[in-house]
Amino acid sequence: MKQLSIITINYNNEKGLKNTIDSVVSQTFKDFEFIIIDGNSNDDSVNHILAAQEKITFWLSENDTGIYNAMNKGINKAKGEYLLFLNSGDSLNGINALHNFINHKGFFGDIIYGDYKFDIGEKIFPNNLTPLFFIKSSLPHQSTFIKKSIFKEMGNYNEQYSIASDREFFIKCFLSEKYKFKHINILLTSFDLLGISNNPEYATIKEKEDREILESNFGIYYKDYKHLLILEKKINEFKRKTFRGIFKRIITKIKTYAKA
Repeated sequence: MKQLSIITINYNNEKGLKNTIDSVVSQTFKDFEFIIIDGNSNDDSVNHILAAQEKITFWLSENDTGIYNAMNKGINKAKGEYLLFLNSGDSLNGINALHNFINHKGFFGDIIYGDYKFDIGEKIFPNNLTPLFFIKSSLPHQSTFIKKSIFKEMGNYNEQYSIASDREFFIKCFLSEKYKFKHINILLTSFDLLGISNNPEYATIKEKEDREILESNFGIYYKDYKHLLILEKKINEFKRKTFRGIFKRIITKIKTYAKA
């Protein structure tokens, strides 16, 4: 049994898919299987898969009903202890990314999440998760190792949702109190901001799905958490207007320009 299954889904994103494939097959860590689920793309995606098929454990190209239908196909085929969903466009952060992450002393638990970088910065996640965290945000599927056994216990992704089903999955796992969440402070992946979750055209759908998921899972406490977020926002706005807040923003801008 492989330690890890890397699942990549793709639809008409030949450039992004090639970047993802290149980053996976170049890893120094080799104890993984690589699964690609393509949604019957009509661009050059399949040719990129064929070019690397000797290093791909399983792939298929057929019609699907959406992101989570494709991801569920990958789950059903996976045989690894942990699953990592690295969708087309996302890439591992250097050839030693998997080696450094999996061999980290903090690599233990049921859901092990790292951080990611993107074109203009990086996203660092908290070590300790709270209900309020999941009201505000979610874990990054492209930087999170999930034990395959959890899907057997909790079920696969809910295909009722087109954008936010992975958020629902993480919330259900967290609220069940059955699983150990562990953070490793490593920039495991490079996140492609051109994905559907960041596309303004889908913002209304995402907001609707997020609201339904939060109301369904947090119930009567959802309004209280929303109120906490409003208070937190007001406090942060006040801090921004203080001398310390202004100085901090100046330093941040200087560091940003220095990196550029």
